[in-house]
Amino acid sequence: MTNVATVVKSVGPKLVPFFKTVAIYFVVFIPDSSPSLYAVILKCMPIISLIFFILLHGMNLGEEYAYSRRILGGLMFSCIGDALLVYPQYFIQGMVAFAAAHVCYTSAFGFKPFNLSALIVVSIYAAIYLGLIFPYIYGPFKFMFPTYAFLLGGTVWRGISRVQFFEELWTWTKLSSCAGSILFLLSDSLIGINDFVFPVPYHQALIMTTYYAAQLGISLSVVDSRASVVDCKLLKGQSHPVKHSLLEAQ
Repeated sequence: MTNVATVVKSVGPKLVPFFKTVAIYFVVFIPDSSPSLYAVILKCMPIISLIFFILLHGMNLGEEYAYSRRILGGLMFSCIGDALLVYPQYFIQGMVAFAAAHVCYTSAFGFKPFNLSALIVVSIYAAIYLGLIFPYIYGPFKFMFPTYAFLLGGTVWRGISRVQFFEELWTWTKLSSCAGSILFLLSDSLIGINDFVFPVPYHQALIMTTYYAAQLGISLSVVDSRASVVDCKLLKGQSHPVKHSLLEAQ
């Protein structure tokens, strides 16, 4: 388990571009009613900064970086989605890009442990949310919203399931991915309500604050992912003491 103070010293400088670009986004703050290439650049720069953060942390085709590669894929699809959502006419294409991002994130988080309780809670939330918004959506959104809710719910369910407090099988990086997935749910819920149900006061600031915080939390989860894979390999190697003793005897 990586010490938080050590992590702050080692990864803090790599996150400076992210915090700077987020600050620039909110200082300039181009309203979402004024789409432009400049707005695309400002909106995407924080996510591009997180992409570089992942790459700087380490990347290759080995098994120990499988988690990082999937999170990287999620960030890349998210960046595409961000660019598309600047323009209202590409809302559906943006949803597809973010749906692909959630497939990457869910794949990274894995499916063990199952955590039925978390699945039930997330499913109830999704059902209530879809029940609220469904009367207001139309056309292809009737199909796309439930599909996207299913994929987003998968990310949230698996993000929560990584944290096992009672078994003490948790790390701060797993906690950050859990918080990130929940914040992603909050951000996307606000988008749907604001765009289809009723205007949310200060919606852009609320949506983007929770969104950037979500992506940061998910990105930080790569910090000790490689160490976790190495530890698992060591544990597997130690699970066959008879075999090892025979090898040593030879």
